[in-house]
Amino acid sequence: MNVTVIGGGSWGTALAQLLAEKGYKVPLLVRDAKQAAAINNTRENAKYLPNVPLHENITATTNAQKALTDARHILFSVPCQVFRSTLKTLEPFIEAGATIICSNKGLELDTGKTVSEVVTEELGHKKPVFAMLSGPSFAAEVVRGMPTAVVLGCHDQTNGKKLREMFSNENFRAYSSTDILGVQLGGAFKNVIAIAAGMSDGLQFGANARAALITRGLAEMSRLGVAMGAKAETFMGLSGMGDLVLTCTDDLSRNRQVGLKLGQGKTLDEILEEMQQVAEGIKTTTAVHRLAQRLNVELPITATMHAIIHDGKNPHDAWRELMKRELREE
Repeated sequence: MNVTVIGGGSWGTALAQLLAEKGYKVPLLVRDAKQAAAINNTRENAKYLPNVPLHENITATTNAQKALTDARHILFSVPCQVFRSTLKTLEPFIEAGATIICSNKGLELDTGKTVSEVVTEELGHKKPVFAMLSGPSFAAEVVRGMPTAVVLGCHDQTNGKKLREMFSNENFRAYSSTDILGVQLGGAFKNVIAIAAGMSDGLQFGANARAALITRGLAEMSRLGVAMGAKAETFMGLSGMGDLVLTCTDDLSRNRQVGLKLGQGKTLDEILEEMQQVAEGIKTTTAVHRLAQRLNVELPITATMHAIIHDGKNPHDAWRELMKRELREE
Protein backbone atom coordinates (compact mmCIF):
# COMPACT_ATOMS: atom_id res chain seq x y z
CA MET A 1 0.00 0.00 0.00
CA ASN A 2 1.12 3.53 -0.78
CA VAL A 3 1.21 6.30 1.82
CA THR A 4 1.82 9.63 0.12
CA VAL A 5 3.72 12.27 2.11
CA ILE A 6 3.28 15.93 1.20
CA GLY A 7 6.28 18.04 2.18
CA GLY A 8 9.99 17.30 1.98
CA GLY A 9 11.18 19.10 5.10
CA SER A 10 12.75 17.33 8.06
CA TRP A 11 9.51 16.06 9.61
CA GLY A 12 7.93 14.96 6.35
CA THR A 13 11.10 13.12 5.41
CA ALA A 14 11.40 11.48 8.83
CA LEU A 15 7.82 10.21 8.68
CA ALA A 16 8.35 9.02 5.12
CA GLN A 17 11.39 7.07 6.31
CA LEU A 18 9.41 5.58 9.21
CA LEU A 19 6.65 4.37 6.88
CA ALA A 20 9.08 3.15 4.22
CA GLU A 21 10.92 1.04 6.77
CA LYS A 22 7.59 -0.60 7.64
CA GLY A 23 7.21 -1.71 4.02
CA TYR A 24 4.97 1.01 2.58
CA LYS A 25 5.72 2.58 -0.78
CA VAL A 26 6.06 6.30 -0.06
CA PRO A 27 5.75 8.90 -2.82
CA LEU A 28 7.23 12.08 -1.31
CA LEU A 29 5.79 15.21 -2.94
CA VAL A 30 8.19 18.18 -2.85
CA ARG A 31 8.17 21.58 -4.56
CA ASP A 32 11.76 21.70 -5.80
CA ALA A 33 12.73 19.51 -8.76
CA LYS A 34 16.40 19.68 -7.76
CA GLN A 35 15.56 18.44 -4.28
CA ALA A 36 13.51 15.58 -5.72
CA ALA A 37 16.32 14.54 -8.05
CA ALA A 38 18.89 14.73 -5.27
CA ILE A 39 16.80 12.57 -2.94
CA ASN A 40 16.25 9.95 -5.63
CA ASN A 41 19.87 9.94 -6.84
CA THR A 42 21.76 10.21 -3.55
CA ARG A 43 19.16 8.65 -1.20
CA GLU A 44 19.61 11.61 1.14
CA ASN A 45 17.72 14.81 1.97
CA ALA A 46 20.92 16.79 2.45
CA LYS A 47 19.23 20.11 3.25
CA TYR A 48 16.97 18.95 6.06
CA LEU A 49 18.30 15.58 7.27
CA PRO A 50 21.95 15.32 6.20
CA ASN A 51 23.85 12.04 6.55
CA VAL A 52 20.69 9.96 6.89
CA PRO A 53 20.43 7.23 4.20
CA LEU A 54 16.84 7.17 2.93
CA HIS A 55 14.96 3.93 2.31
CA GLU A 56 14.54 2.73 -1.26
CA ASN A 57 10.73 2.72 -0.82
CA ILE A 58 10.77 6.54 -0.83
CA THR A 59 10.40 8.18 -4.24
CA ALA A 60 10.52 11.97 -4.36
CA THR A 61 8.51 13.77 -7.05
CA THR A 62 7.12 17.17 -7.94
CA ASN A 63 4.24 15.63 -9.89
CA ALA A 64 1.12 15.91 -7.69
CA GLN A 65 -1.05 13.72 -9.89
CA LYS A 66 1.56 10.97 -9.87
CA ALA A 67 2.08 11.18 -6.13
CA LEU A 68 -1.64 11.04 -5.34
CA THR A 69 -2.84 8.43 -7.82
CA ASP A 70 -4.62 5.68 -5.83
CA ALA A 71 -3.48 7.30 -2.57
CA ARG A 72 -5.80 6.19 0.22
CA HIS A 73 -3.58 7.64 2.97
CA ILE A 74 -2.07 11.13 2.58
CA LEU A 75 0.19 12.62 5.22
CA PHE A 76 0.65 16.39 5.19
CA SER A 77 3.79 17.97 6.61
CA VAL A 78 3.69 21.53 5.31
CA PRO A 79 3.62 24.83 7.26
CA CYS A 80 0.17 25.72 8.58
CA GLN A 81 0.08 29.07 6.83
CA VAL A 82 0.33 27.43 3.38
CA PHE A 83 -1.82 24.42 4.23
CA ARG A 84 -5.06 25.77 2.78
CA SER A 85 -3.44 26.82 -0.50
CA THR A 86 -1.75 23.41 -0.70
CA LEU A 87 -5.09 21.66 -0.28
CA LYS A 88 -6.67 23.84 -2.98
CA THR A 89 -3.89 22.88 -5.39
CA LEU A 90 -4.03 19.16 -4.63
CA GLU A 91 -7.81 18.80 -4.28
CA PRO A 92 -8.39 17.61 -7.89
CA PHE A 93 -6.04 14.67 -7.32
CA ILE A 94 -7.28 13.58 -3.86
CA GLU A 95 -9.66 10.63 -3.94
CA ALA A 96 -13.00 10.69 -2.13
CA GLY A 97 -12.85 9.02 1.26
CA ALA A 98 -9.06 9.22 1.54
CA THR A 99 -7.50 9.39 4.98
CA ILE A 100 -5.87 12.78 5.58
CA ILE A 101 -3.22 12.71 8.30
CA CYS A 102 -1.80 16.07 9.38
CA SER A 103 1.46 16.54 11.25
CA ASN A 104 1.63 20.33 10.86
CA LYS A 105 1.21 21.98 14.26
CA GLY A 106 -0.37 25.41 14.25
CA LEU A 107 -3.44 27.54 13.62
CA GLU A 108 -4.33 29.46 10.49
CA LEU A 109 -3.38 33.07 11.13
CA ASP A 110 -6.17 34.84 9.24
CA THR A 111 -9.00 32.70 10.65
CA GLY A 112 -7.64 31.09 13.82
CA LYS A 113 -8.88 27.75 12.48
CA THR A 114 -7.36 24.36 13.17
CA VAL A 115 -6.05 22.18 10.37
CA SER A 116 -9.07 19.87 10.70
CA GLU A 117 -11.38 22.82 10.10
CA VAL A 118 -9.37 23.78 7.02
CA VAL A 119 -9.62 20.20 5.73
CA THR A 120 -13.39 20.22 6.26
CA GLU A 121 -13.76 23.50 4.37
CA GLU A 122 -11.55 22.51 1.44
CA LEU A 123 -12.17 18.75 1.18
CA GLY A 124 -15.46 18.22 2.99
CA HIS A 125 -17.26 17.32 -0.22
CA LYS A 126 -14.90 14.35 -0.58
CA LYS A 127 -15.73 13.07 2.94
CA PRO A 128 -12.15 12.37 4.02
CA VAL A 129 -11.16 10.59 7.22
CA PHE A 130 -9.10 13.05 9.28
CA ALA A 131 -6.34 12.33 11.77
CA MET A 132 -3.84 14.55 13.58
CA LEU A 133 -0.39 13.24 14.49
CA SER A 134 1.19 15.16 17.36
CA GLY A 135 3.43 14.74 20.37
CA PRO A 136 7.05 15.22 21.48
CA SER A 137 8.98 14.19 18.39
CA PHE A 138 12.05 15.76 16.84
CA ALA A 139 12.61 14.56 13.28
CA ALA A 140 16.35 14.10 13.80
CA GLU A 141 15.73 11.63 16.61
CA VAL A 142 12.85 9.77 14.95
CA VAL A 143 14.77 9.17 11.74
CA ARG A 144 17.65 7.68 13.75
CA GLY A 145 15.36 5.21 15.52
CA MET A 146 15.46 6.84 18.95
CA PRO A 147 12.50 5.97 21.24
CA THR A 148 9.52 8.27 20.63
CA ALA A 149 5.84 8.32 21.59
CA VAL A 150 3.13 10.32 19.80
CA VAL A 151 -0.65 10.52 19.70
CA LEU A 152 -3.03 10.31 16.73
CA GLY A 153 -6.22 12.29 17.08
CA CYS A 154 -9.04 10.57 15.21
CA HIS A 155 -12.80 10.80 15.79
CA ASP A 156 -13.42 7.11 15.16
CA GLN A 157 -11.72 4.65 17.52
CA THR A 158 -11.52 1.95 14.86
CA ASN A 159 -9.68 4.26 12.45
CA GLY A 160 -7.49 5.44 15.30
CA LYS A 161 -6.49 1.86 16.06
CA LYS A 162 -5.62 1.18 12.42
CA LEU A 163 -3.53 4.33 12.14
CA ARG A 164 -1.58 3.78 15.33
CA GLU A 165 -0.69 0.31 14.06
CA MET A 166 0.39 1.82 10.73
CA PHE A 167 2.93 4.13 12.38
CA SER A 168 4.14 2.10 15.35
CA ASN A 169 7.33 0.08 15.42
CA GLU A 170 9.79 -1.00 18.12
CA ASN A 171 11.08 2.58 18.51
CA PHE A 172 8.04 4.67 17.59
CA ARG A 173 4.91 4.20 19.72
CA ALA A 174 1.62 5.75 18.63
CA TYR A 175 -1.37 6.16 20.91
CA SER A 176 -4.79 7.33 19.73
CA SER A 177 -7.31 9.85 21.05
CA THR A 178 -10.81 10.83 19.97
CA ASP A 179 -10.21 14.42 21.15
CA ILE A 180 -9.05 15.78 17.81
CA LEU A 181 -9.46 19.40 18.92
CA GLY A 182 -7.36 18.95 22.04
CA VAL A 183 -4.60 17.13 20.15
CA GLN A 184 -4.43 19.94 17.60
CA LEU A 185 -4.50 22.78 20.13
CA GLY A 186 -1.77 21.25 22.26
CA GLY A 187 0.55 20.86 19.29
CA ALA A 188 -0.09 24.45 18.20
CA PHE A 189 -0.07 26.26 21.54
CA LYS A 190 3.13 24.66 22.85
CA ASN A 191 5.12 26.58 20.22
CA VAL A 192 4.03 29.89 21.77
CA ILE A 193 5.28 28.82 25.19
CA ALA A 194 8.47 27.38 23.69
CA ILE A 195 9.36 30.84 22.35
CA ALA A 196 8.66 32.26 25.82
CA ALA A 197 10.87 29.65 27.51
CA GLY A 198 13.65 30.24 25.01
CA MET A 199 13.43 33.98 25.55
CA SER A 200 13.61 33.50 29.31
CA ASP A 201 16.80 31.47 28.89
CA GLY A 202 18.18 34.02 26.44
CA LEU A 203 17.62 36.66 29.11
CA GLN A 204 19.41 34.34 31.59
CA PHE A 205 16.43 34.21 33.93
CA GLY A 206 17.34 30.68 35.05
CA ALA A 207 15.73 27.28 35.55
CA ASN A 208 13.09 28.51 38.00
CA ALA A 209 11.63 30.85 35.41
CA ARG A 210 11.66 28.18 32.70
CA ALA A 211 9.80 25.73 34.95
CA ALA A 212 7.24 28.40 35.86
CA LEU A 213 6.64 29.22 32.19
CA ILE A 214 6.12 25.55 31.30
CA THR A 215 3.68 25.05 34.16
CA ARG A 216 1.69 28.23 33.70
CA GLY A 217 1.85 27.78 29.93
CA LEU A 218 0.20 24.39 30.35
CA ALA A 219 -2.53 26.08 32.40
CA GLU A 220 -3.13 28.60 29.60
CA MET A 221 -3.21 25.85 26.98
CA SER A 222 -5.78 23.87 28.95
CA ARG A 223 -7.88 26.97 29.74
CA LEU A 224 -8.22 27.92 26.08
CA GLY A 225 -8.76 24.33 24.99
CA VAL A 226 -11.61 23.73 27.43
CA ALA A 227 -13.22 27.01 26.38
CA MET A 228 -13.17 25.76 22.79
CA GLY A 229 -14.63 22.36 23.68
CA ALA A 230 -11.57 20.15 24.12
CA LYS A 231 -11.01 17.81 27.07
CA ALA A 232 -8.81 19.10 29.89
CA GLU A 233 -7.10 15.71 30.31
CA THR A 234 -5.83 15.77 26.72
CA PHE A 235 -3.45 18.58 27.64
CA MET A 236 -1.83 16.38 30.29
CA GLY A 237 -0.88 13.90 27.57
CA LEU A 238 1.67 13.65 24.79
CA SER A 239 0.28 16.41 22.55
CA GLY A 240 0.04 18.79 25.51
CA MET A 241 2.48 18.44 28.38
CA GLY A 242 4.74 16.03 26.48
CA ASP A 243 5.32 18.29 23.49
CA LEU A 244 5.44 21.37 25.71
CA VAL A 245 8.28 20.02 27.85
CA LEU A 246 10.24 18.91 24.78
CA THR A 247 10.04 22.17 22.87
CA CYS A 248 10.66 24.35 25.92
CA THR A 249 13.80 22.55 27.09
CA ASP A 250 15.72 21.20 24.09
CA ASP A 251 17.74 23.30 21.67
CA LEU A 252 16.59 21.23 18.67
CA SER A 253 13.32 23.16 18.99
CA ARG A 254 13.11 25.87 16.32
CA ASN A 255 10.62 27.85 18.41
CA ARG A 256 12.86 27.73 21.46
CA GLN A 257 15.73 28.96 19.27
CA VAL A 258 13.64 31.94 18.17
CA GLY A 259 13.05 32.82 21.81
CA LEU A 260 16.69 32.38 22.77
CA LYS A 261 17.81 34.78 20.07
CA LEU A 262 15.12 37.34 20.92
CA GLY A 263 16.28 37.19 24.54
CA GLN A 264 19.85 37.72 23.39
CA GLY A 265 18.85 40.94 21.63
CA LYS A 266 18.38 39.93 18.01
CA THR A 267 15.43 41.28 16.05
CA LEU A 268 12.77 38.98 14.65
CA ASP A 269 13.79 39.92 11.09
CA GLU A 270 17.40 38.94 11.81
CA ILE A 271 16.29 35.61 13.28
CA LEU A 272 14.00 34.75 10.38
CA GLU A 273 16.73 35.56 7.88
CA GLU A 274 18.99 32.98 9.53
CA MET A 275 16.40 30.18 9.65
CA GLN A 276 16.03 27.47 7.01
CA GLN A 277 12.76 26.10 8.38
CA VAL A 278 9.52 27.63 9.68
CA ALA A 279 8.99 28.32 13.38
CA GLU A 280 5.20 27.98 13.57
CA GLY A 281 4.98 29.65 16.98
CA ILE A 282 5.62 33.14 15.60
CA LYS A 283 2.32 33.31 13.73
CA THR A 284 0.54 30.94 16.11
CA THR A 285 1.12 33.51 18.86
CA THR A 286 -1.07 35.97 16.98
CA ALA A 287 -3.71 33.34 16.17
CA VAL A 288 -3.94 32.17 19.79
CA HIS A 289 -4.00 35.74 21.10
CA ARG A 290 -6.90 36.60 18.81
CA LEU A 291 -8.78 33.46 19.83
CA ALA A 292 -8.34 34.31 23.49
CA GLN A 293 -9.69 37.81 22.96
CA ARG A 294 -12.66 36.51 21.01
CA LEU A 295 -13.50 33.92 23.67
CA ASN A 296 -12.63 36.23 26.58
CA VAL A 297 -10.06 33.77 27.95
CA GLU A 298 -7.19 35.17 30.01
CA LEU A 299 -3.78 34.12 28.65
CA PRO A 300 -1.17 36.43 30.22
CA ILE A 301 1.94 34.65 28.91
CA THR A 302 0.51 34.56 25.39
CA ALA A 303 -0.46 38.23 25.57
CA THR A 304 3.05 39.09 26.76
CA MET A 305 4.67 37.13 23.93
CA HIS A 306 2.38 38.80 21.40
CA ALA A 307 3.44 42.21 22.69
CA ILE A 308 7.12 41.29 22.44
CA ILE A 309 7.05 39.51 19.06
CA HIS A 310 4.54 41.61 17.17
CA ASP A 311 4.40 44.96 18.96
CA GLY A 312 8.11 45.35 19.64
CA LYS A 313 7.78 45.57 23.41
CA ASN A 314 11.01 45.38 25.37
CA PRO A 315 11.37 41.84 26.79
CA HIS A 316 12.63 43.00 30.19
CA ASP A 317 9.72 45.43 30.60
CA ALA A 318 7.21 42.81 29.47
CA TRP A 319 8.46 40.17 31.90
CA ARG A 320 8.50 42.70 34.73
CA GLU A 321 4.84 43.49 34.09
CA LEU A 322 4.03 39.79 33.93
CA MET A 323 5.62 39.20 37.33
CA LYS A 324 3.74 42.14 38.88
CA ARG A 325 0.29 40.90 37.92
CA GLU A 326 -2.26 40.73 40.73
CA LEU A 327 -1.61 37.80 43.06
CA ARG A 328 -4.15 34.98 43.01
CA GLU A 329 -4.76 31.34 43.88
CA GLU A 330 -3.23 28.82 41.53
